[in-house]
Amino acid sequence: MSAYRATMQTALTDISVTVLGAGMVGVCAALELQSRGAQVTLIDRRAPGQETSFGNAGVIARSSLMPLNNPGLWASLPKLLRNRSAGLRYSLPFLLRNMGWAAGFLGHARMAPFLDTARAMDGLINLSYPIHKQLLAEAGALDRLRETGWMYLYRTSAAFEGGAFGRDMLDQFNVATEVLDQTGLRDLEPGLNPIFERALWIKDAMSVNAPGRVVEAYARLFTDRGGRIVRASIASLTSLDGHWLVNTEKGPFQGDRVVVALGPWSRTFLERAGMRVPMAYERGYHMHYGGPNAGGNLSLTRPIYDLAGGYVLSPMENGLRMTTGVELTDCDALPNHAQLNLVEASARQAIDLGERRDPTPWLGRRPTFADSRPVIGQAPGRAGLYLAFGHQHVGFNTGPGTARVLADIMEGTTPDIPAEPFSPARFIR
Repeated sequence: MSAYRATMQTALTDISVTVLGAGMVGVCAALELQSRGAQVTLIDRRAPGQETSFGNAGVIARSSLMPLNNPGLWASLPKLLRNRSAGLRYSLPFLLRNMGWAAGFLGHARMAPFLDTARAMDGLINLSYPIHKQLLAEAGALDRLRETGWMYLYRTSAAFEGGAFGRDMLDQFNVATEVLDQTGLRDLEPGLNPIFERALWIKDAMSVNAPGRVVEAYARLFTDRGGRIVRASIASLTSLDGHWLVNTEKGPFQGDRVVVALGPWSRTFLERAGMRVPMAYERGYHMHYGGPNAGGNLSLTRPIYDLAGGYVLSPMENGLRMTTGVELTDCDALPNHAQLNLVEASARQAIDLGERRDPTPWLGRRPTFADSRPVIGQAPGRAGLYLAFGHQHVGFNTGPGTARVLADIMEGTTPDIPAEPFSPARFIR
């Protein structure tokens, strides 16, 4: 059976839906709604998969249930506040302008709210995992998939012991892992230099070799099934006689319902429509490297996360992709390559990176609410307007599950996982 439910007479049959945003979340929403009989138009200023969904590490992992704001954050907070770490940088003016978000983000690092988020995100990831695999098959993109897991790397035994809380949480959620010593790590990844004393192999994980290409493949599946994609800048949104009018540079598009899946740009778009969206941006950078071989990818067979170095390195179709940690600042602030330069030096200690392949570093923006959970559902007080954004680091991972929950809500059926933890009413006004 298709990953998406067979088309049948449902509450969405022949309803017109306009989906705004052609990243992983928006494309999956378009596919899911289409499968339920809706007439779907997908609108974005760029081609599918060319914004935030393009530049991630390509990891689809159950370990992503652990948000940045977990109880382990408190021990590292004094170091992070010095604003010189590889893992996190921040703009003080941005934080001062968003003090409510910052206070809420720290507040959710306490154990009880953290566990609420971990349970919710584990459900969303588990829901997404099998749909991704089936979609990759249906889109003819299974050759992009690796089911070899990914690695957390520890440079010292003390660092490994310091990560006990995270490993305990993964055990609590029954995430399959294996602890490796230097010999075990060398057997799996001989291209790494012997600077890591321990490693944690996350086996409940898969990865792809080109995230943007995967979104493109899903989008082709949508159009092959009769969907419509429009490339246009989106200006505004208007409610009109029970319908919604999306105003673009190519004219207005009318729909019975609208889904806003614009990722980090959802905030400014909805605020222009009179809504309050207290969301921040965890920006990040990536760069590709040639590696020691002519093919570029042969020195690494799965993504790795060097915790001390503050980077993830993933084998991609065009080389080794190094992604940085978090930069908290305005969505469209000028690029700052300090983090990238810092983590590159660390990565060169770990592996033969080779030369940079990109003319300039890529910059992406990861939208984040204070509790590190997305909003999925109807906008408060606005019938027919639905929201699906704020996925921080896991939008690529959880796009299919988000689409499934959203379509169930729109259809009036009970979702496969609890939808309340993702209610837009938590923050949207």
